[in-house]
Amino acid sequence: MLKYTLSIFILLVSFSKAQDRKIPTDTIITTSHQVTIQGEKVPYKASTGTLPVWDEKGNVIATLFHTYYYRTDVDDNTTRPLVISFNGGPGSASVWMHLAYTGPKILNIDEEGYPIQPYGVKDNPNSILDVADIVYVNPVNTGYSAMVADKEGKYPEGKKFFGVNADIKYLADWITTFVTRNNRWRSPKYLIGESYGGTRVAGLALALQEQEWMYLNGVIMVSPADYKVIRIGGPVSSALNLPYYAAAAWHQKALGANLQQKDLLEILPEVENYTINSLLPALAKGSMLSDTEKSEVANQMAAYSGLSKQSILQHNLDVPTSFFWKELLRDRGYTVGRLDSRYLGIDKMDAGTRPDYNAELTSWLHSFTPAINYYLQEELKFKTDAPYQMFGDVHPWDFDDDNTREDLRKALAENPYLQVLYQAGYYDGATTYFNTKYSMWQLDPSGKMKERLHFKGYRSGHMMYLRKEDLQSANEDIRTFIKSTASQGKPAKY
Repeated sequence: MLKYTLSIFILLVSFSKAQDRKIPTDTIITTSHQVTIQGEKVPYKASTGTLPVWDEKGNVIATLFHTYYYRTDVDDNTTRPLVISFNGGPGSASVWMHLAYTGPKILNIDEEGYPIQPYGVKDNPNSILDVADIVYVNPVNTGYSAMVADKEGKYPEGKKFFGVNADIKYLADWITTFVTRNNRWRSPKYLIGESYGGTRVAGLALALQEQEWMYLNGVIMVSPADYKVIRIGGPVSSALNLPYYAAAAWHQKALGANLQQKDLLEILPEVENYTINSLLPALAKGSMLSDTEKSEVANQMAAYSGLSKQSILQHNLDVPTSFFWKELLRDRGYTVGRLDSRYLGIDKMDAGTRPDYNAELTSWLHSFTPAINYYLQEELKFKTDAPYQMFGDVHPWDFDDDNTREDLRKALAENPYLQVLYQAGYYDGATTYFNTKYSMWQLDPSGKMKERLHFKGYRSGHMMYLRKEDLQSANEDIRTFIKSTASQGKPAKY
């Protein structure tokens, strides 16, 4: 207790002297807690604070804010898994999965994920902390993480951090520092990344193996962004949207009676089959598609999407997601959310080609922003006047030379222990669930490692865990994945 009180005092004194609201580069506050998970009492500690990033010369160039949860009734952590968690953006703080998914605390929200007051947190009875320790990492310029000036007051260049490959490089080095300081080299290790975090952890899987000689047991991709499809566009990117359109339209009761009366999981296999075997080849034909074929495709797309045949033809069968969010419920006076199409928005005018704002994101920020600020300062005792950056400035972000999908394939090939779990919400219109399936299919063209790739879908959106039913099932899927990927004494060989 004396050590804890003293550390609090030192931190508060250092903050009182820092009138410019700078965050210390290397400081940790540790608090003790207990949570009941699936009926079992789990005592744990939370260590929250900062850990430096160094350059090639050993100079501190940044500090990363993180929160590390570890179970305290475990005598030997050498067989206890460690999960290293990242959110996305790029430029998003590590707050979403921290306070709503895998951690010991979750938001005070209703069972469908909508904000309620008073804002705050409550115990998470579904957390994976019973089976694994977790560290939530905030990349540079997110959360309280920041660049550090040298002795002359000069800050490092943004290109050291803000790009696909730069991000992977410094984070791999930082993870090594964290693992060394916390004596976790012998523990089975897992990466989990949401959205752009999927790109990040795919690249980190190989970087940790080939640059840091750190081998993983698993990678968990939550609503992952595959920019080989999203940023390139074309027939494949366009066609892959249709199953999402069908899911969102079904949820909003915008389909015809023959489809609406069926369950979602009865409809989606049919739409997926049509997408791969009919729509994608039709879009690939472009101007060579006959008028008759075009009309037939538009008819089927209209039936599956809830859009009119006319609007689909006006887009030459290539319907942008932004138009879908605006058009689907236009006759009802609402838009649907981008990241989760269960959410509704109200625009200034019903006319237009895209919504005025993201209905789901404004709802989420309702809950997350007050909760993370309260939780870190009042419960985890990290006191500071510096603002917590939910979304930080990381622009321009360098997307060049994005080989992360291939990096993950190579990491799998090099490491027989490694397996990958993909999780996606059916109502996510940003990184759609069928895009996730396609990315998984394309990861290993040989098919020799497909048994080590696993997909789970949920009846919600990008943050599937905000819905109570999916919070339970998605955490249980991770728990099962962690248990099933334990080596259990088996050698890593083919």
